[in-house]
Amino acid sequence: MDGQSGTIQARDKQRLTPKSERLFPPLGWARDYNRSVLASDTLAAVIVTIMLIPQSLAYALLAGLPAEMGLYASILPLIAYALLGTSRTLSVGPVAVVSLMTATAVGNVAQGGTADYAAAAIVMAMISGLMLLLMGVLRFGFLANFLSHPVVSGFITASGIIIALSQLRHILGIQGHGDTLIELGQSLLQDLASWNPVTLATGLAAMVFLFWARKGLQPLLRGMGMSADTAGIAAKAGPVFIILATTWASYLGDFSSRGVALVGEVPQGLPSLSAPSFDLQLWSELAVSAMLISIIGFVESVSVGKTLAAKRRQRIDPNQELVALGAANMASGVSGGFPVTGGFSRSIVNFDAGAQTPAASIFAAIGIALAALLLTPVLYYLPKATLAATIIVAVSSLMDMDVIRRAWRYSLSDFIAVIMTIAATLLLGVELGVLSGILASILLHLYKTATPHIAVVGAVAGTEHFRNVERHNVITHANIVSLRVDESLYFANASFLEDTVYRLIADDENLEHLILQCTAVNEIDMSALEALEAVDHRLRELGMTLNLSEVKGPVMDALEKTEFLQHLSGRVFLTHHQAVQALKPDEIEPYIP
Repeated sequence: MDGQSGTIQARDKQRLTPKSERLFPPLGWARDYNRSVLASDTLAAVIVTIMLIPQSLAYALLAGLPAEMGLYASILPLIAYALLGTSRTLSVGPVAVVSLMTATAVGNVAQGGTADYAAAAIVMAMISGLMLLLMGVLRFGFLANFLSHPVVSGFITASGIIIALSQLRHILGIQGHGDTLIELGQSLLQDLASWNPVTLATGLAAMVFLFWARKGLQPLLRGMGMSADTAGIAAKAGPVFIILATTWASYLGDFSSRGVALVGEVPQGLPSLSAPSFDLQLWSELAVSAMLISIIGFVESVSVGKTLAAKRRQRIDPNQELVALGAANMASGVSGGFPVTGGFSRSIVNFDAGAQTPAASIFAAIGIALAALLLTPVLYYLPKATLAATIIVAVSSLMDMDVIRRAWRYSLSDFIAVIMTIAATLLLGVELGVLSGILASILLHLYKTATPHIAVVGAVAGTEHFRNVERHNVITHANIVSLRVDESLYFANASFLEDTVYRLIADDENLEHLILQCTAVNEIDMSALEALEAVDHRLRELGMTLNLSEVKGPVMDALEKTEFLQHLSGRVFLTHHQAVQALKPDEIEPYIP
């Protein structure tokens, strides 16, 4: 009861939230800000900053961009989201899937490693920001529902495989390119003979350490006498440790002379604010890709935000999230960054570290800014193999191959959608993979609603409940057929309903009445209404009646605006039990299978 009361209170609080606070959330959470909250937010910011520095560098590498752009994409976007977002703990910044999609899209319009390539990535962030902002203003938050969880999971899994495979070239120290599984595989095999042993040793050492650090570092540190909290923070700093270690080894061992690719010179200082290029042709070439990035980023961000908000009995507003993510991407665009969204791993870390308000993200942005000002000279000797190892370890947690087995066991339609999405992403690329997933979801939904479940039902003995005759021992009557339609009736399934009715009445001369139980019918459009009129006309010709039961209020309101009810051969009953009692023959015993 207490849990239910808390949920109701949270719902009432949301309804009573002033519009000013919904549009500018800090007006709400800043009001009760105190020293205790400040301490929690500061600690969370320190932990997230430690985690975000190597992630930002790694995801810039994944996007094919200079390392500093990863830092730039982790400063102003965090502040913009903190000021406009409705999630208290979501952490915004570069993420693996969006970085891969950025590389794919920008690679189609500019040559990697050039100024035009970086400029196109900045434009991509701005376009994505404007699209998200417009969708938020138009209240398109419902778009998050158009991608089912199995499709999103399949897409992220396939993207994780491509990301990991694309980073093997940095681990091996060879050339490699391609946007699909086949292209990447062929490219890596062609250049495999030129692998670099020092690069491979560095990359493998980094991966082994990072995989071990996930579960083994914290217990080790606690065994050495560290407190649980301190050991937890140190464990989350695993990527920083390996970056420092391999950078130091690179400096002492002169890795550059051994053919190891290094990050090289990273400009020191904060990003300069400037408007992205407004080349109309470039914007048009990137528009479709920006839309796909916006949708995927929004779905991922909202999924994480809802999960974390539910743990604290909070809720987020999807429409305001669109506005906040749009502002974050526009902030990234004007500060030399690339597309960003809410990240799963860093948001979980932010939550677990005790962040209470979005101020933690503002403090983290300050930490990243200090790193850009003070630490970039150290990055010169950082091996790219280390960053590649960081990416591979990070995306390994995103891969959920078990989703295929779960979908197969639970739902054939979800299984088909997952397989189509994974196959299209691996074989055709991430953009076509997204489109395939969306298309598969829509087509399967249309198929399911076009062929709805229609059951012949009978009464459960001693009750007024009606159940499927194929699943239960129920009471039926020879002169009545009762159909329960488990879907709203519209143009796509109108003919299916007609065919089902005609098939049932074709060879049964004893039937006198057909009753449609409309418990699950939330709407009847004009095409379905015409189908019902045709059924009614056909039944009348056969000396039968069409009856409706349990029609919902809005559906009844719509039917009363037409002449259908006036010409109906039968009646409309409040309950299905009343319909059967009124139409059954008293002199005939009911049939019980």
